[in-house]
Formats: sequence, structure tokens, C-alpha cells
Amino acid sequence: MNDSQVLIYAQEDGVVTLTLNEPETRNAISPAIVEALTEACDRVNNDMSVSCVVITGAGKSFSSGGNVKDMRDRVGLFGSAPAEIRRGYQHGIQRIPMALYEIEVPTIAAINGHAVGAGCDLALMCDIRFAAADAEFAESFLRVGLVSGDGGAWFLPRVVGLARAYEMTFTGDFIKAEKAIEWGLASYVVPKQDLMEESMAMARRIAAHPPHSLRLCKKLVREGYAMSLSASLEMAAGMQAQVQHTQDQHEAVVAFFEKRKPIFTGR
Repeated sequence: MNDSQVLIYAQEDGVVTLTLNEPETRNAISPAIVEALTEACDRVNNDMSVSCVVITGAGKSFSSGGNVKDMRDRVGLFGSAPAEIRRGYQHGIQRIPMALYEIEVPTIAAINGHAVGAGCDLALMCDIRFAAADAEFAESFLRVGLVSGDGGAWFLPRVVGLARAYEMTFTGDFIKAEKAIEWGLASYVVPKQDLMEESMAMARRIAAHPPHSLRLCKKLVREGYAMSLSASLEMAAGMQAQVQHTQDQHEAVVAFFEKRKPIFTGR
């Protein structure tokens, strides 16, 4: 593991941990992090030994979102012409929501400290969210005169509902952990010192299932959210036909009857 990397990729059995590793900027979403995150998602999709991903941040924050100093100094994307800014978003930070939407395995955000702006949205892109007791969320784009350019306007109402998405967007208020659990921003709130242990425990429970079936279950739920019932049922039937011809599905049934822990091989 190389601590000089902007994103640390570490695997333990079927669980990959991705750690945003620019604590000096509170893990602001830099171009280097965009590149590393999207590459990591591709790597996971091509590696059947991975069955769950945990995303967290090094240091005191999960992610502070955009780099406010770059906004002030009008450098990088913030110093470009309108057409260049549009393309910069499409070929830059907007690659993250697409990559996380298309990642085949379940994802868990382990949110330490602040998740602000694009950092809040990154947490929303994950399937399950564990928040440390001191975590805070903010859809803070209006505080710096911006709109959510990274997909948050799509993910946020799907997580907290339309009315609360409006409130978070229009006020930019910070939402503490207690309210985050009530609103659905967090799936679980745990003591800060237990954040990674609890997140990894959930990841290991998920990764204990047959890898092909697990990936198809995620796809069925994700795609079915925007489908008609008949289309979802058709997809489910096709997926059942696939998994019932895997060795792992047969092993799961045999282990059930033999009252033992199954041994899955990804076949």
C-alpha cells in the first residue's frame, strides 16, 4: 500500500477499501482522484474476486468536495471558457457518478468527519452509508454560488426524498449524524472509533455470498428502479437462468442442506 497515492486501493479477501488520500485538502475531489476512482471502479468490475467496496477518507474528513481555493483563484476548471467548463465536467468529475452507478458490486461509504458538496454526493452514490458520530453532510453548492455539477441533484432526492433534497439544496445547511440517520443520508451512525470496523463487518457479510449472483442482484435492483414491473420481471427471469447454471448456486443449496458454510469459487 503506497501512502503517496491519491487513492489507496487495498483488498482483504472479497472486500476492497478505497481511501481518498489527500488529507491536506480534506480529500477535495481533484482531477487525480477522479482518475483514480474511475480506474478503481473498472478494476473492481474486471476482478471477480471482489464482492464489496468500502470508500472512506484519510484524515479528519470524508471529502470537502470541490477545491474552494481553485474557485477563488479562477484556476483549472474555474478559469476556463463556458464550453471548456462544460466539457471539463463531462470528462472530469461527472465520470465518478457514472463509474459508481455502473460498479457491479455493492458499495459502502464509511463517512468520517465532513462530507460536503461533491463529497456529500460521493457518499450518496454508494449503496449503504455508515457515518461516524461526528460526521456532517452538506449539499453546499449554493454557499459558493454553484449548482451540483457532479450528479448530486439526481442522487439526493432518491436518497432523502424530494422535499428534503430541496431543503438541503436551497439552504446548504450542515446535517449532523443524528438527523442524517433520520433522513436516510446515513444507513448507520456508529462511534467514530468503530467506523471502519462496523463498515468492514457489513462488507464481509455481503461478500460472503456467491459473486455472480451478488453482482446480478445489484444490477436487478438498480435497473429495476427505473423499469416497469414487466420489464423488471423479464430481467429477473433471464438472470435466474444465468445463476442457476453456476456452480456457486448449487454449492449454496448443498451447503444449506448440509448445515455448513458454503465455499464459493466464482464459477
